Amino acid sequence: MPQLNTSTWFIVIMTMLPTLYIIMQLKLLSTNYYPHPSQNFSKMQTHNNPWQLKWTKIYSPLS
Repeated sequence: MPQLNTSTWFIVIMTMLPTLYIIMQLKLLSTNYYPHPSQNFSKMQTHNNPWQLKWTKIYSPLS
């Protein structure tokens, strides 16, 4: 049975690691990340509704 030649494995593995790193970096650069909707508190606008401008008394129901 012939013996397996492992002399080039070190070079193959050592060149594979930077290549995979570069491929993953390029893949991550091309993705678009959208902000989470709950993080937009600073950009929220408050709308003044007519019922917010005047004080109204709330009556409890008759029991």
